[in-house]
Amino acid sequence: MPASAEPPPLSASAAAEPYGRVVLRAALWLAFLAPFFYSTYGLANWLASTRRYVGSIVFSWEHHVPFLAWTIVPYWSINLFYALSLLLNDSTQRVNRLAGRYLTAQVVAVSCFLLFPLTATFLRPATTGLPGIMFAVLGGFDKPFNQAPSLHIALLVIIWDHWRRRLSGPLLTGWHFWCFLIGASVLTTWQHHFIDIPTGALLGFFALWLFPAKGELPFAGFHVTTDAKARRLSLYYALGAVLALAGAAIGAFFSAVALVLLWPSLALAIVAFGYAGAGPKVFQKTANGRVSLASRILLWPYRLGARVNVWAWTRRLPPVVAVTDGVFLGRFPDVAEADGFGTVIDLAAELERPGDASGRWVSFPMLDLLPPPADTLDQAVAAIEPARRQGTVLVCCALGFQRSATVVARWLVATGRSRTPAQARKQLAASGRPVHLQVGLDEPA
Repeated sequence: MPASAEPPPLSASAAAEPYGRVVLRAALWLAFLAPFFYSTYGLANWLASTRRYVGSIVFSWEHHVPFLAWTIVPYWSINLFYALSLLLNDSTQRVNRLAGRYLTAQVVAVSCFLLFPLTATFLRPATTGLPGIMFAVLGGFDKPFNQAPSLHIALLVIIWDHWRRRLSGPLLTGWHFWCFLIGASVLTTWQHHFIDIPTGALLGFFALWLFPAKGELPFAGFHVTTDAKARRLSLYYALGAVLALAGAAIGAFFSAVALVLLWPSLALAIVAFGYAGAGPKVFQKTANGRVSLASRILLWPYRLGARVNVWAWTRRLPPVVAVTDGVFLGRFPDVAEADGFGTVIDLAAELERPGDASGRWVSFPMLDLLPPPADTLDQAVAAIEPARRQGTVLVCCALGFQRSATVVARWLVATGRSRTPAQARKQLAASGRPVHLQVGLDEPA
């Protein structure tokens, strides 16, 4: 199983972890997070209030958003779910990961509030009753400066994800609806402007990506790569991230729409981190070809570019070519193509299995344009023969030129179908598909 695959279920001892220990860990985190929140959030508010001028980003249509006093109730309810989400867990590891998400959202949001403060421009009308009391309490510590990214929305994304994994049926439907009310309430209480919502959501999904519910942490075991090509690719992606970030910052002076460039900037930064030494686990792809929700959303701009690249390079080529004995070599398949094979052996870390593909799918994520790790390469080669016994096999990567060709060539030599590496190379070239092997075949496979 590839290194980025999901870990096995918790062992019996881990699953039976005493709840008292879980509650204690949650209480300790709350004892730290609560004062940390109020102190840093309040500091950012106070510093913004001392500035001569604090700008704002407001779309004209926002003046038509109604003020609904009763929505202060769902707005405030996130505080309850914040604490309950920590307390209602079954392991200290899950508590730690949730707390890590909270802390990430807090640190990033407050850093933005300090560096680029914005102000809310609406003046709320006077309210009475329970909403009036709740607005008064809110106004006691929350000034109109901590805007983008909305920490409220970032925490909502984190808490929504936490509970959607634990609820089902009508309770899950009700949870989705209540979370929608919480999200909408940042506008209908006139607490935030629209731009705060997508930026807050992006921050929330980043926190989910950084501390995933399952699998390795993206930064776990990170070491700076010594591979010159990996360093160069990392630099290129990092440069792309910086240029997109600069475009967002400069473009925002002309139109707030330019802030959409923050999305590809973050996606490219994550890919740069992977090439710098984190490896394919930054894509959070599991052994069955699926990716986490956070990865799917955060890396969507990069995956869109990757899909366009696949089309550009392979549009005049057959999607797959036969190699021998029921093994095929090809580009990353769509649903119809994938379902035409008994097994798909997928080597593209950056692309996600088509959602409706119903056949057997085995993924060994490898970074594009780099020699794959020896253990991952050996596992992929070893998976072909067992898969052949269950039907035809497609070995694919993004284009079908490099990673997949390397694995198939190794398989040809390892199984004696090609006597020498040179013969394997020639056999693949005869298929009519361009191949560029990523690792030398001069050594025994």
